[in-house]
Amino acid sequence: MGQPRLHLVNRGHVVLWAAVVALIVAGGVVALTRPSALGAPAIARAAAPASFTHPGVSDTKQSLDFVRQKIDAGAEPWKSAFAQLKASPLASLSRTPKPIADVQCGSGSKPDIGCTDERTDALAAYTDALMSYLTGNEAYAAKAVELMDAWAATIAKHSLSNAPLQTGWAGVSWARAGELVRATSTAWPAPKQAQFATMLRKVYLPALLKGSHANGNWELIMTDAAVGISVFLDDRASYDKAVNTWRGRVPAYVYVSADGALPKAAPGMPDDRDALVKYWHRQTKFADGLAQETCRDFGHTGWGLVAASHVAETAKLQGGPDLFGEMRDRMVAALEFHAGYDLGAAVPSWLCGGKIKKGLGPVLETAYNRYHNQLGVPMPQTAALLARTRPAGTDNHFLAWETLTHGDNPNA
Repeated sequence: MGQPRLHLVNRGHVVLWAAVVALIVAGGVVALTRPSALGAPAIARAAAPASFTHPGVSDTKQSLDFVRQKIDAGAEPWKSAFAQLKASPLASLSRTPKPIADVQCGSGSKPDIGCTDERTDALAAYTDALMSYLTGNEAYAAKAVELMDAWAATIAKHSLSNAPLQTGWAGVSWARAGELVRATSTAWPAPKQAQFATMLRKVYLPALLKGSHANGNWELIMTDAAVGISVFLDDRASYDKAVNTWRGRVPAYVYVSADGALPKAAPGMPDDRDALVKYWHRQTKFADGLAQETCRDFGHTGWGLVAASHVAETAKLQGGPDLFGEMRDRMVAALEFHAGYDLGAAVPSWLCGGKIKKGLGPVLETAYNRYHNQLGVPMPQTAALLARTRPAGTDNHFLAWETLTHGDNPNA
């Protein structure tokens, strides 16, 4: 890896006022701006299309038709990725849904009262939706409907400290499953679709749009779910609100040197030096691609990055705005930065005290397909890590089968 550009936060003195956040040179005039007490709110801009495209949450008929052609041809990596999907317990037609009214999830999902059951039933519904479309076997669509109907008729709320994140984890998969089955199958009666929509609108969407001041992966996953659910519900106002949250959170999650001496603060959160260093897990030097949770572990960092990519992907499928373009420098730098260390690059002493917890997880395909395959951006570290880790399976939380659906897919 090349030598990163670093900025050092010194506790013992103030660097050009409290912390130089912007250095603007224009027409020979140098202007310095002082940070405010709280992170500035993102500028609200309309993002929703005049009408939504269905299915249009992560997958489309065109993208999955490409996958089906590759599977029929026995081409890799789709052949292996489909075999992985088909062999998963999530694809079992004998699965029995396990809904409960109050899903209670504490820190680290302890206690786990319905948490794993909800997440995996939602993932199974999405898995079955994919199986139905890719094989033409309506039994899988019927199983997805059984899972969605059972939870829609039962769940009333999420409780305890992990409730916001749990709502996001499950919400991502419910939206994907519902979108695909509703648009591609006749197995789901309209009254049951309406019941499912009511569940999403009442149990999930309010909590997701409320947001979180926790680590960045929380709000990005919650935003991923909110965007998908808004598409399913044809809810333009909620879609705009979720995208605006994304626009505030992504710049606050990944640092680039253009940010200045300090990372950007998330909207509504303190942006003074000490608060930012604490929020960035005591990291005091910042390099292009470093993420807010890098020094926590790469697994949570990967979740934040892939959730941001999912939102950009859905926005692209809905005809804009170009969120991939808005976060291009940050996302490419972040994937290359972390992939290099996952591949074995020596960890310098300035980074997390010289100790990192590697393992991004199955999070690379969507962003790599967009930036490298479709836009031609060089991403050698990410490419090398993909070659080692394909096919991407599931994390049993909210990620599933992205080599199959997005790997080298020109229609995704």
